[in-house]
Amino acid sequence: MRDQPQQDTSNTGNGTELLQRLDSVRIADSLYKIKVEAELLSLKTTDNLKKAELLKELEVLKAAEMKKKEILQRQVDSLKSVSKGYPVAPFGDTILVVYTKIGSFSAEARAKLNTEKIEKLADDYFFEPDSIKIIPTETHIELVYGESIILSVTDKDALWMGISKTELAKKYKDKIAASIANYRDATSIKTLTIKAVLAILILVALFLIVKFMNKGYRYFRLKMLQKRHRWFKGFSFKDYELVSSSKQLEIFFFASNILRLFLILLVVYLTLPLVFYIFPWTEHLATDLLGFVLNPLKKIVFAMIDFLPNLFTILVITVVFRYILKGIKYLTDEIQSDSLKIPGFYPDWAQPTYNIVRILVIAFAIIVIFPYLPGSDSPVFQGVSVFLGFMFTLSSAGSLSNIIAGTVLTYMRAFQLGDFVKIGEINGDIVEKTLLVTRIKTRHNEIITIPNSTIMNSNTINYSSEARNFGLIVKTTVTIGYDVPWRKVHELLLEAAKRTDSILESPKPFVFQTSLDDFYVSYELNLFTREANTQAKVYSDLHQNIQDTFNESGVEIMSPHYRAARDGNLTTIPADYLPSDYVVPSFSVEFKSKTKEGE
Repeated sequence: MRDQPQQDTSNTGNGTELLQRLDSVRIADSLYKIKVEAELLSLKTTDNLKKAELLKELEVLKAAEMKKKEILQRQVDSLKSVSKGYPVAPFGDTILVVYTKIGSFSAEARAKLNTEKIEKLADDYFFEPDSIKIIPTETHIELVYGESIILSVTDKDALWMGISKTELAKKYKDKIAASIANYRDATSIKTLTIKAVLAILILVALFLIVKFMNKGYRYFRLKMLQKRHRWFKGFSFKDYELVSSSKQLEIFFFASNILRLFLILLVVYLTLPLVFYIFPWTEHLATDLLGFVLNPLKKIVFAMIDFLPNLFTILVITVVFRYILKGIKYLTDEIQSDSLKIPGFYPDWAQPTYNIVRILVIAFAIIVIFPYLPGSDSPVFQGVSVFLGFMFTLSSAGSLSNIIAGTVLTYMRAFQLGDFVKIGEINGDIVEKTLLVTRIKTRHNEIITIPNSTIMNSNTINYSSEARNFGLIVKTTVTIGYDVPWRKVHELLLEAAKRTDSILESPKPFVFQTSLDDFYVSYELNLFTREANTQAKVYSDLHQNIQDTFNESGVEIMSPHYRAARDGNLTTIPADYLPSDYVVPSFSVEFKSKTKEGE
């Protein structure tokens, strides 16, 4: 028999050595106690003084024995939680567990030897349970059958079990006899015949169940084909057909077939342990097969039970933060609707501020919940979290600048939805604002997407912000020659302003003379409008009206680069504005002759 002292570390540690020392002392005290009792019996009845001394000494020995027994029992109880026991299970059922060694035999070697001897004993056709004898020796008790020692029971075995050696030996004898009897009964010809018939019936039932399942699936498939037009109409999104009816039916049959195969495998898998469990030689296979399914399920169930306190904590945290967000949302709606006014905080700031605060609150909630998640303390889980955070940082490096710029633009109040603005060289209406981009619709119905970081790095002109309250000044410049009195030009320009729609009467339009150039005077007409989004039409109407008023008054707009030979040419004023008796001037030609001197 090989010795494996390294595997039996629980029996070679300091605890077992202490047990051995205490046991040796206890045995020595017991021997001394027997000697004292013998000496007490040999005393004469008249020797009362010596008798009293011996009785007192016996009392001390008994107390010491009880004390040592208590110490041994406490030591055994503490060792049970850390010591490894080796089962003696000759026929699959554990009869006893070995914790201690005898001589050079480790606990594992003892368990293996005892198992082999019991199995060999069961093979003896003439075995009789009453033939097992309990034979005590000086140090232990042996269970003997014929000339063979089945196993030995020591004082340390009794200490581990918490009963006396004699009681433990009798208990082991009864268990061995019952185990062999059960094994013989399970392996008898009659029993095996019944079990074989039972196994055949189970297999036949399995065959019928599988056949019934296949037949039922074919019937089910036929019914589905008959009603396919009623139950399978496909999936569509607007005008696009995501899944056709035929494809939907095909997917359904594929999924149902997979389910059928899974159920068949499940029935077969559950039937095999039942068949294996019938016969004693394959009983362990049944346990293993069930263990493959039950052990993971058991772990899942226990893990879920263990997770319940954390789950309740997560639910409470979630509910608390949900109502915090609801409270913040209520304040946001109140500020946005102008019901709640905070000095220096504009209503259009409410929604973006809520979005920022919402992200921060959710992030904080995740940080609070994170330690309660299953596996949160796992290095793998933490490594994946760090990796995902790193990937998110790399992938969003370009977007973060736009997000920050979008947030800053919101609080700068540079523009709002519907404003007519000029960003760089682009004019148009703001139709969408996001944290990443801003979209502008030009007067040509072009949608231009501008990154927020680009807007931050360029100039933005908002034509609508002041137009709502004070009006936007629309200005245009006309250059008229010095031959026309400036008061007349002012009068004509103001008249053109009055004829223009969408122009405010108050403040009144006004004219500036911005320069006196070489050939003409520059006149700037300024007028107010609230419709900044229709500037192109306002300018077009204004220019038309300027042309009309000047033509009606007979004032020609000859500058800045208009040249004409006045003699013999039509005026620049359109014919519709000329009087009915207007005559085109003719060319005047004057001839001058030179005479020679003296003629």
